[in-house]
Amino acid sequence: MHPIRSGEHANANAHSASLLGLGAALNESSLVQGQYHAVCRGARDDVYADYVPLFDRLQTLKREQAASIFSRMPAAGHIFVRSRLSEIDRLQALCESMEEIKGDHTYHNLVTDVGARYLLDNGLAGSAYTAAFYLGIISSTSYTGVNASDTMASHAGWLEAGSANTPVYSEGARRTAAWSAAATRSKALSAGLVFTFTGSGTVKGSFLTTVATKDGTTGTLYSAGLFSGGDQPVVNTNTLTVSYTASL
Repeated sequence: MHPIRSGEHANANAHSASLLGLGAALNESSLVQGQYHAVCRGARDDVYADYVPLFDRLQTLKREQAASIFSRMPAAGHIFVRSRLSEIDRLQALCESMEEIKGDHTYHNLVTDVGARYLLDNGLAGSAYTAAFYLGIISSTSYTGVNASDTMASHAGWLEAGSANTPVYSEGARRTAAWSAAATRSKALSAGLVFTFTGSGTVKGSFLTTVATKDGTTGTLYSAGLFSGGDQPVVNTNTLTVSYTASL
């Protein structure tokens, strides 16, 4: 039997290392990953009293615009419509000049067991499937933790914020996710989703699900994530803009 020379040892070790590295790379690339990004904005303390009525007026005009009140005006009302749209732009700019960033959070998600099965079933074997996802937020109330076994019907460690639990937000439903085209093994929301708070409270994180109803217990809980830099307290008029990127 010929002895194994040191060079052969080196080649064998290098080959083994390359296989281990390949295995690690394959394992890493096979993970379903996701990352949330949330930015909380609000009025500076020194202008808060002046900011609130301006903000309230802006929200009223935006609701009227969203309800198409402006677009239903007769031709004679076009001057009125233009003046209202101009007022929205003016108030928007004025409010933004009085705001500051209250918190900036980048945090990873936990893809739930049911969320992973949902992705696999519909992505690999779906038939006549139309995706619909909605983003909600997690309250600090009675919070103990998120778990991979969580579902919309059963998530004992956390409560949803927005309606029954603080902080309450003005939007009537969880925010609708709209996606950009996938690129470089990732798919991101085409724009951040905004929550406008009408009272005080503390946000722990966010979640992605398939039903829009606030506090709803149906649908599939795809993922949940917690702010990595700590909880985010909010007050009336604060906004939270949340983005999400999924990667494979």
